[in-house]
Amino acid sequence: MATGARPSLLLVTDLAYEARGRRYCDEDIFLASRLREDFDTALCHPRDAAALLAGFDAAVIRNSGPVLHYQEAYDAFRAKARELDARVYNPLTGRADMAGKQYLVDLSRAGYPVIPTVDRVADLGLLPEADGYVIKPKLGADSAGLRFVRSPDVGPEADGTQLVQPRIDFRYEVSFYFVDHDFQYALHAPHPERRWVLEPYGASAADLEFARSFVAWNTLGHGIQRVDACRTADGELLLVELEDLNPYLSLDRVAKPVREAFVTRMKASLRDLLA
Repeated sequence: MATGARPSLLLVTDLAYEARGRRYCDEDIFLASRLREDFDTALCHPRDAAALLAGFDAAVIRNSGPVLHYQEAYDAFRAKARELDARVYNPLTGRADMAGKQYLVDLSRAGYPVIPTVDRVADLGLLPEADGYVIKPKLGADSAGLRFVRSPDVGPEADGTQLVQPRIDFRYEVSFYFVDHDFQYALHAPHPERRWVLEPYGASAADLEFARSFVAWNTLGHGIQRVDACRTADGELLLVELEDLNPYLSLDRVAKPVREAFVTRMKASLRDLLA
């Protein structure tokens, strides 16, 4: 561990990762510049994180790209963090995307307002009738392996490895951003065909109750979470994804006061983690 007067952070990011419609690198360059105001901050690629972890007070996982692109290195990082009892932000106890997509099946079974999801051929009858279905790998990311089909034609060999969902007729997608359990801002994509053309969204009390229910379910004491949902044609919000590992924040889409408030809250969260 570092012993300097200021806490030290290892910010894990892949500045070369190319994401559709987003510039991950810009966001992390900005965040690193602001974290340096309070912390000694160094950036590293996710493949280097395990080797460097011991030299820092905490590791902050940011826009490091889908884990499936460097699964072995990520597993080594998690093992090293457990060995060192290292502080990691977000903590590695997340129950949502951090652990794969099983949570969508579990939440669907438990009656939460999520897009109906099953992962077994025997459970296909639990899905509502729809004009089409989505099949995607349980360990997928960034739409890798995603298929649109007229009928869910998965075979028994796919049991437990594929998610099946009905295609939802929705008005728009909306994301709610939290630091710890505190809501920060919301953004929505008013045009469904342009997912990452985001605009500020005025969340209602009912919207926030919806989003907070998933943040509470995840039980993370610290960290950044993004609750992605869709507004159905009937006006209902349904969970699409709960990103609790390295959620892109779209900070370039919010007003400066909102961005400043987010940075301030993130710094406070990190200080609390390090205390």
